[in-house]
Amino acid sequence: MTETTLSLAERILALQAPERLPAIKGIRRGIERECLRITPDGHLAQTPHPASLGSALTHANITTDFSESLMEFITPVSDSVEILLAQLTDIHRYTVRHLDNEQLWPLSMPCLLKGDEHIPLARYGSSNIGRMKTLYRQGLHHRYGSRMQVIAGVHFNFSMPDSFWSEWHQLEGNGGCLQDFVSEAYLGLIRNVYRFGWLIPYLFGASPALCGSFLKGKDHHLPFERLGKGTLYLPYATSLRLSDLGYTNNAQAGLNISLNSLDQYVASLRRAIGTHAAEFAKIGVKVDGEYRQLNDNVLQIENELYAPIRPKRTTESGEKPSQALDSRGVEYIEVRSIDVNPFAAVGIEQSQIRFLDTFLLWCLLTPSAPLGEEEIALNRRNFTKVVLEGRKPGLELEVFGGEHLGLQALGERYFEELADVARLLDSCCGRGCYREAHRQQLAAIRDPSLTLSARVLKALQDTGQDILPFGLALSARYHEQLLNSRPRYWEDSYFDEEAVRSLARQRKIERADTLSFDDFLSAYFSDQQL
Repeated sequence: MTETTLSLAERILALQAPERLPAIKGIRRGIERECLRITPDGHLAQTPHPASLGSALTHANITTDFSESLMEFITPVSDSVEILLAQLTDIHRYTVRHLDNEQLWPLSMPCLLKGDEHIPLARYGSSNIGRMKTLYRQGLHHRYGSRMQVIAGVHFNFSMPDSFWSEWHQLEGNGGCLQDFVSEAYLGLIRNVYRFGWLIPYLFGASPALCGSFLKGKDHHLPFERLGKGTLYLPYATSLRLSDLGYTNNAQAGLNISLNSLDQYVASLRRAIGTHAAEFAKIGVKVDGEYRQLNDNVLQIENELYAPIRPKRTTESGEKPSQALDSRGVEYIEVRSIDVNPFAAVGIEQSQIRFLDTFLLWCLLTPSAPLGEEEIALNRRNFTKVVLEGRKPGLELEVFGGEHLGLQALGERYFEELADVARLLDSCCGRGCYREAHRQQLAAIRDPSLTLSARVLKALQDTGQDILPFGLALSARYHEQLLNSRPRYWEDSYFDEEAVRSLARQRKIERADTLSFDDFLSAYFSDQQL
């Protein structure tokens, strides 16, 4: 029996058997939430990453992304949604207690910006690896501009438990290596997210508007409408964060990163890292003795690949992501297309996580054929339509094979299958919460005014206010709420001790360096295995 002989319905029926049902328990999740530090008047904070929080290079839970002002909060992997959110809340709680007079911006699109020169690059100390991380960001600054890099999102890491893979491997009758089976199944999940992933910005997109300072001096061709003094919006947009205004790389359009097998994915990714880009060569790599970017290739390193979802494997010291995938296979997937939920103090809420569980398991269990160029182009068109005008009445999407359907009708079709997966999850571990999450999101399919993006736009239009005071009001509310909350999982002493440990780890890394920075970079890129 081959992997494609069972339909979605047959797979769900097989997993509902009493002897197999427990194997679904233990879905593993992790969250990475990005968040800007701001001043009380809504400007981007110019201060360094707070020293009291420890080392951004080595801290387990609190680090920075592109800028010193762009924080990233990282939870451990957990098989409990309640524990996951408790940990994320405690990270936020501890952080706001160490921000002096600053607060956390609650939206994906940035606060009030003065220009690229006022967006400080993240710094990671004097070690070679720390300097490389900053130089990579310097390259992003030169390539795309810094404003694009301070857009915030929520990354959702997802994996099924080992018990599930053992059962499913046996169920599908695949006699090959278990890890190879797991990797190919995750690649199938990813392909289906590309097919159906427009549902995520439709439901969870929360950036239909932005502060006009973000576009100052930038060319664009979007028909923005104006609200208040300086807010720009598209009336039916769901996620401007995921539009061409966000982090995109036009040079990547022709890379053709294959998702049809792990070998093809790794090979195409490595080719991309070694592909020369004439437009980036104009920047220069090292000019007058100062580095401007790591190299002049389309991708400086693998992390520069823009993708709404990625296959992942935990890396070992000194190991590149593609090397980890090549040697040990896919361990989990990372969904990167989720906007910060401005109506949740920590940027995401429990019902969203339950729906993401349902959606990703549906994508995993649904048969997934290889993606060809024509279908890839169709998926991109659907995604772009939903990002820019997903709530537009009568909006039609394409189904591969020539069918055109209204978004609501197509969503209802998919939600019929999602309901079966929600019932499956409730049968083993949900206590009804998966069907409730499904019900909430189905309501938003039927009524676009219930989506996050519609709620944001309505809040702005009802008051006639700019997005800046809207964000500041939420920021102040969450700041006070977190300050007055009690620890839910970690006491403050955990973070106090982790701050000290992280600084010690950074010093150890710095003392261990034996190569010059030039030699370090040369050694790093000579090991790309192109």
